[in-house]
Amino acid sequence: MSATEGVLTGVLILAASVWLGGLVAIAVVARVATRTLDPASRVAFFRGLGRSYGIVGTTALALAYVTGSVLLRDHPWNLAKVSVVVVAVALAAALGLGIGQARRMTRLRRSALDRPGETTLAARVNRGAVQAGVLRGLIGVLSLALLALGVHIAA
Repeated sequence: MSATEGVLTGVLILAASVWLGGLVAIAVVARVATRTLDPASRVAFFRGLGRSYGIVGTTALALAYVTGSVLLRDHPWNLAKVSVVVVAVALAAALGLGIGQARRMTRLRRSALDRPGETTLAARVNRGAVQAGVLRGLIGVLSLALLALGVHIAA
């Protein structure tokens, strides 16, 4: 391994650690916030957290994509490399959907707070929360799959 490859590998490991660690940390924070904050405070908290972590997490994921791509450029195209590309694209797409869904949920939850007795709105919030959970799970699974594929290729 050249010095450049060593540095790129280190950056890739750091970026992947920040990305995956952030996913785990957000799950823990979400659980605690749900149990301890009132609904209005939760909406404000998660809006701020999403904006702050969005920058950190997206930067880490982009850095992982760039360094991973550079490290893979000399590898032959085989099933593992194609799988990495497919999973990486799927992860980026799921993340984009997740960001859009989170923004819609913030607006929806604010509306529900302004109109507490409206059952239709509450039902939309519940459906949206289920969709958010599915998207978070998909992002987590795709992230772990990408990590596993990267380890497989590196081995």
